[in-house]
This record gives sequence, structure tokens and C-alpha cells, in this order.
Amino acid sequence: MSIALDQVTKRYGGVPVVNDLSLEIGDGEFFVLLGPSGSGKSTLLRAIAGLSGVEHGRISLHGRDVTHVAARKRGVGLVFQNYALFRHMTVADNIEFALRVRHMPARARRQRRAELLRLVALEGMDDRLPAQLSGGQQQRVAVARALAHKPGVLLLDEPFGALDAKIREELRRTIRQVQRELGITTVLVTHDQDEAFAMADRIGIMNQGRLLEVGAPHELYARPATRFVATFLGAANLFLARRTADGIQVGGKTMGSAERSPGAPEHEVVAVVRPEEIEVAPERDALGSRYLGQGVVDEVAFTGGLERLRVRLDESVDAPLLASGDGDGSLALQVTRTRHAHRGFEVQQGQSVAVGLRRVHVLPTPLSSFTACAPSVELADALTHQPLLSELVARMKTRIAVRVEPALGMTDQPCLAQGEFFGTTVIAAAGDAARRAEWLLRQGVKDLLVLPGHATPPQRVLIHWLGEAARSATLAVSASVLRHVPAEAVYVGIFPGDSDSERHSHGMRELLDARSEAQAAHGLEMRTELHFGDVAQELTRRLADAPAQMLILGVTELQQAAAGLRALLDGGRWPVLIVQRGAA
Repeated sequence: MSIALDQVTKRYGGVPVVNDLSLEIGDGEFFVLLGPSGSGKSTLLRAIAGLSGVEHGRISLHGRDVTHVAARKRGVGLVFQNYALFRHMTVADNIEFALRVRHMPARARRQRRAELLRLVALEGMDDRLPAQLSGGQQQRVAVARALAHKPGVLLLDEPFGALDAKIREELRRTIRQVQRELGITTVLVTHDQDEAFAMADRIGIMNQGRLLEVGAPHELYARPATRFVATFLGAANLFLARRTADGIQVGGKTMGSAERSPGAPEHEVVAVVRPEEIEVAPERDALGSRYLGQGVVDEVAFTGGLERLRVRLDESVDAPLLASGDGDGSLALQVTRTRHAHRGFEVQQGQSVAVGLRRVHVLPTPLSSFTACAPSVELADALTHQPLLSELVARMKTRIAVRVEPALGMTDQPCLAQGEFFGTTVIAAAGDAARRAEWLLRQGVKDLLVLPGHATPPQRVLIHWLGEAARSATLAVSASVLRHVPAEAVYVGIFPGDSDSERHSHGMRELLDARSEAQAAHGLEMRTELHFGDVAQELTRRLADAPAQMLILGVTELQQAAAGLRALLDGGRWPVLIVQRGAA
């Protein structure tokens, strides 16, 4: 591997801007770090270059640990957005600067300069000053200078941002050709999706300091694993759907019959439909795809080769739409049509159309929506405005429903509300929170969030499970939560008794197994801690160590976990997300 990062963490003001990030980039690969402004991608690039230190983790280049090696000794070339050329030096002097510092003979310098000018298509411009060049030409000189000393890695920090569209496209092509010809491992930082699609062998998508997903561009677009990637990497319509034995149901109609789950219990899922996978027709019988319902065209926009529509679904269509494709908060479907489709069926604003779905992709996230549960409407409504819950709902682009259970927490009393529990059930952390939590878990609730009224987004999330049967589900839920909060993840392994050598060895093996599964199966990077003693006491002590902490607790046998739940929940000091999964 050319670049290997292991749990790299960088903080500013105590807040992680790069959060336990691990990544491997192969020899000769063109890797693109994509993400919104403030996601930590430029900070990570500077850490690889050695221009910024890290608080935790390890950085290796070509098998050499360079975490504490000076930038000039790392063998990397770096190109900035603002060119960073020496204004008083000619093109020749700028390119040769790094070679002069390394005391390369003049003849070898001139030969290397000529090679580089040919590569970046600037032959004959040796004697020009930067002011005599266009923006695109200056950036080509910056690339040539970065390559002059034959670095093992080339780092590009948004190098096209200050250029117009045509020059940007030409420079992209030039850099990609140079990279392929030299076979140099390259990392490009950008927030431009088209740029990433055009240049990358693989894309890594960052948000809030975390690396959410890594993959080939077409794989990430067609089969994203997270809400953020689905909506950031191109437009997307998000629905709440049902996974049934017959397939995926959207609005009560089976759309994805290929994704059948015979024998599996029905449950709520988040489905993604790309705008180009939505079909509109004058009537249902004219659709070539599965019928969703009727809609009204709110907007028609011509964008050259494509036509973009905004279609508002009829109120009778029971298809909970969580987010639309353009990210403006509208709950109207975003539809993209080719000119051929437009010529076959022209639509006007205000026109009624039949809507069909060609392809539905289901996200593997276990957290679909939230349901605020309380003994009265007033208490449930107040819970929906709790700060942490409001933040999670907004970041997850999901909904929060209200469920009133007058018998909440009353022993031997059944549910009075009709229907099963959907998504993650949420209750307030009042004095009897443990009793109400046990009652709900016995009623079949799988994921239960117990929230203190004052809780805000956590800075650290502790993870533990009581029983191995709950491990995978707890890690999956933890990964889903941590994609939406800028918090550090810590798995706390706790074993009874003292820390003798045999117990310590067994505990260390479990920590390694937990971290390995979190990485491989759920894309979650987490720290690990090993403690000995009573589980409830150790978790309580660890939660009290610092403010703004949250606990995600996996439970297998509720009867065995009841005492620990009472100790952790009564008093309502911390947010606790309980993940209940029975033994197979």
C-alpha cells in the first residue's frame, strides 16, 4: 500500500475534525476524498503531507511510519487551490526550486524540467512569470513543481476550485493523464461530485470528520450504504418502506420483489430512489415500471440534455417521503428525464401524472425512524422537541411519530395503542425510566432510546453489550448513530473479577474481535477499553468521567439485564440507546 492510515485523529479546540479515520490506498491509485466544506478532508490531506500533526493514530507511506516525520522527508508532492507559486520566479525557477534545495546538478535539473513541461503541455514557457500565465497554466506549473523531485505520493487540495468550467475540465484531463503515465499514487480533495466521478478509481466520502464509505464511483452511486452518501453523491429521494416476505413495499405497493425475505419478520427500512429511476406517464397503464400512485407536476426545468421535474404525490399515496433529491427540504419527488422521454410525453406545470418506480435500493441502516412514546399526547409532543432527538431526526433526514401509551410502565398491563412499534422508540428519562424501558422491551420494542431532557449531541459514545447475541446488532446501530454525530466511539469491554493474566488475555482478544467486526461489517472505527468488575458500576463510572457522553447498550436476556438497566437508567443522567436482540 502507498498510503495507510490507522485511526488518525486530529482535534481543534477539543473537537475531532478527523475522527478515528482508517484507510488504505493502493500503489498507483487515484483516490478522491469527497465531502462538504468542514468535513475534515483538507485537514486529513495536510496530516498525510506532514503539515499538520495528529493527536492519535498512525500514518504510513510505502510501508514507512511517517507519523512524526517532517514534511520535507515524507516524499510527497502537494498542490494547493491557490497555486502557491513564487511570483518573482519564472516557470523554470518555480519547477526547479525543490531540485535546487536537494542540490541536483544544473544539467539534471534542466532535463527534469523539460520532461515535466512536456507532461503538463507547457513547453516553451520556461521564462514566463506567473503573472503572464492564465489560471489553468499556473496550476499546471504547480503540478509540475510538485512532481519535480519524483515524490511517491501526489496530494491535490481542491486544485480546480479557482478555475472556470472549461479550463477545469482540461486540467482534470491533463492531471489524470500525467498520473497514469507516471503511475503515481494520487489523492485529490474536492467537494465537486462531477470532479470525483470523472477522476477517481475509488472515492472516500467524509462527513463530520468520519470516513463514511469507500468504493468505486458507480458502486457508491448505485448502492450507497448511508443516507448521507445517498443524498450527497447525486440527487436521491428517500422513502420509509417495509421489507416483507414478498419484497420491498413503498406506500403499500410491492416495488422490489427481487429483494424477498422469506421467513424474516417484516420491518421498516429506508429506501433510495434516484431521480432517473422514476417514471411519469399520462395514466397508470402507460407505465413501464411499478406503479406508485398519482402526482401533480409542480415544476419543469430544462437543463440541456435532461429535463428535471418536481412531482408532488397525491395525498392518498401512503408513501412517507423523507427527503427529496435537491436537498431544499421539499417533500416533492425529484424526477430526471432524457430528451427522448420528454419527446414521448411532454408535461406541463400543474399536470396530473401517474408515477412509477423502476428501481428501489434499500439502505442497510438499522435506524429508520423514531417514535416518541409517552402516557399522554402532551408529554409525547414535548419529547419530539428534545434537542438531541431533534438533531438526530434532522441529520438522518427521517421522521418522528408520536405514540400514546397510557399504561406505559404499568406492570402486567398490555399496550393500549394499536399496531406494532416502528423504528426506534424514544422515552423520557424520568425517575422511573428503567421500569418503563423494561415494559416497552417486553412489549417487543427492539431499539429504545432513553433521553434526559437536557441531553445534547454527544462528544463520546460508549458501546457495550450484555451477551454475544446482541453484538452485531449493537455495532450496526452504533455505526448508524455515529455517522450523524461528530462523536468519538469507544467500545468498553467489561469482565467480572480481577485482571489476572488469563482474563486479561481473553479480554484483549474480545476487544480485537469487536474492533475487527466493527470495521469489516459496519465501517465503524472505534477505540477499545478493557475493564474488570461489575458492568453497571464500570459503565456508570466511565459515563461520569466526562460530560456529553452517550451509551449504546446491547441486551440479549432482558431478565438478566434488568438490574443493570435500573442502575444505568434511574436518575436519567445520560442518553442510553438499548438494542435488544434475542439469542439465535
